[in-house]
Amino acid sequence: MVIAQVSADGKKGIVIKLSSETDFVAKNEDFIALAKKFANIALENFPASKDDLLALPFEGITIGDKVTEQVGVIGEKIELANYEHLEAEQVVSYIHSGYRAGVIVGMNKANAQSAEAGEDLAMQVAAMKPVAVDKDGVDADTVAKEIEIGKEVARAEGKPEEMLEKIALGKLNKPIREQYFNQAFVARWKETVRIISHPSTRT
Repeated sequence: MVIAQVSADGKKGIVIKLSSETDFVAKNEDFIALAKKFANIALENFPASKDDLLALPFEGITIGDKVTEQVGVIGEKIELANYEHLEAEQVVSYIHSGYRAGVIVGMNKANAQSAEAGEDLAMQVAAMKPVAVDKDGVDADTVAKEIEIGKEVARAEGKPEEMLEKIALGKLNKPIREQYFNQAFVARWKETVRIISHPSTRT
């Protein structure tokens, strides 16, 4: 269960993920209601971290205690697995179907155009999961993985072993660009969206 919510003034947003071991539990109405209550408390109090959120009061105990209590009630592992918060001139949220993914996007302007752009961006992030705003932001492990994939493809094509590294490096830019930050735009698939971020913003 992933809940993304924005404050009434549109200046703050939160995302929480309440996880279980099975879909059966995650789709239960009580479980969904509990996640929404946690999200409301998070948005109202705007804690700085997940630990701070877990320490907040909830029906005479803390949120953390409530999560632990639910493990005994439901009979499987329950965890408040993630919490993120964002403050901006305009925060836009998007929840993917069935509460499978939640996104908040902070815009530096508050108007109808930025709201529409924020909704498109949030949908893009939910659908395509970009991990960086440019090539330099892609972590070393991801780059190494793409290089290995490129080497395996070249090897399968019968290329000489001593040339595999060079071939993989030559092909690296395209998958990194298309998969991680320069993607087909899901809202209008013939367009391309480049995920960008101002240096002063938190992503």
